[in-house]
Amino acid sequence: MPPRPALNPDPATRAWAPAPAPAPAPGLLAMRGKLLPLAGLYLVQGLPYGLQSGLLPVLLRARGLSLTRVGLAKALYAPWLFKLVWAPLVDTRGSPRAWLTLSTAALGLVCGLLASHPPAAAGQAGLPVTMAGLLLLLNLAAAVQDVALDTLAVRLLEPAELGPGNTVQVVAYKLGAVLAGGGLLAFVPTLSWPLLFLLLAATYWLAAALTWVAPALRQLPTPLPSEHPRHTLHLGQDLLAVPGTLWTAGFVLTYKLGEQGTSGLFPLLLLDCSISAPELGLWNGVGAVACSIAGSSLGGALLARRRQPLPLLKSALQFRLGGLACQTAVLFHLYSPGASLAPSTVLRGAALLSLCLQHFLGGLVTTTTFTLMMRCSQLAPSALQATHYSLLATLELLGKLLMGTLAGALADSLGPRLCFSVFLALSAMPMLYLGLASNTLA
Repeated sequence: MPPRPALNPDPATRAWAPAPAPAPAPGLLAMRGKLLPLAGLYLVQGLPYGLQSGLLPVLLRARGLSLTRVGLAKALYAPWLFKLVWAPLVDTRGSPRAWLTLSTAALGLVCGLLASHPPAAAGQAGLPVTMAGLLLLLNLAAAVQDVALDTLAVRLLEPAELGPGNTVQVVAYKLGAVLAGGGLLAFVPTLSWPLLFLLLAATYWLAAALTWVAPALRQLPTPLPSEHPRHTLHLGQDLLAVPGTLWTAGFVLTYKLGEQGTSGLFPLLLLDCSISAPELGLWNGVGAVACSIAGSSLGGALLARRRQPLPLLKSALQFRLGGLACQTAVLFHLYSPGASLAPSTVLRGAALLSLCLQHFLGGLVTTTTFTLMMRCSQLAPSALQATHYSLLATLELLGKLLMGTLAGALADSLGPRLCFSVFLALSAMPMLYLGLASNTLA
């Protein structure tokens, strides 16, 4: 017989009624009040990346631009590498909420201008100058928004909330990129260029308005004048003096080198081995993103259970190395005589599943690493936290861009087998480097 629910007498009717459900803990409600606006903002922040990595290349190519011109458009990402230029302004002038509102509204304005400047007619060899300038401004506004949002998260989240907070960051950003890249691309036959960008502009303006009125974002104190950093000449010394900074900077610069090389090359090598582009797109697109989000969610759940970042990161790196070793073994077999990726073969299934496994483990490693970065930045004075986190985020991006740029050249010069052996060695290095971690980050 199932147990009966607890009953309480109703004073008005003297009847017995089910007991009310216990109210959520105040701390849980407070954390939800922080994470919900952060989730929306990080989702909006992922839109420019998905726009330029997924949507724009297809639209520009459909308009007749050459592959070289479409590829060179990635040079417009340059503002992301110079976030340290305006990060001190975000730290010391105004509030992160004001910077976030203004930069998000600016993104809406640029998208509105892009709606009135579609690419040139088919056959033109280059990217129109006006459109290139607007895309550069889009990246500039997105990079300022990134600094402001990371500053807000560093100051808003308590140490116990860093795990769930960074899970929200990674998952929402990836969802935003998928929505702007693949989601909007699905509507291209229905929506014209102007309508697509007017839709994005409306989304940004709505996000800017909600940012300004969100109660949780109004609680951040502005740094006092005495907390402002010293002269610019001493800014580097102030940043490096924060405990754990040198070790964290070295780690974030190198922890993705091997993973970034394999994730960029392995799908192309499968394409060379006769796997069709649609099937590869399904596995390396939808499947990989879903697995990456699952890995990030697992990392956040483990961190929320009071797991320390460094021990969790050590375990995640070991699993990632094992997954990469399996993928390298698959690659060696692919390039052996008589190997076949025909449908229904074990090798084909192993190759496609290895893509998903690496993205799952990569999501776990990324969320844990971002939590470690945020913990390190919280050790800095409040007037330095935006600049400090921007330094670490810029180094993390630089390491990924470096290997993403050189991976193809390494494969052409060394061959796939030796190249993946190098990537395997690069993935083992962060595990050794963890042994030198500062005690302040433990």
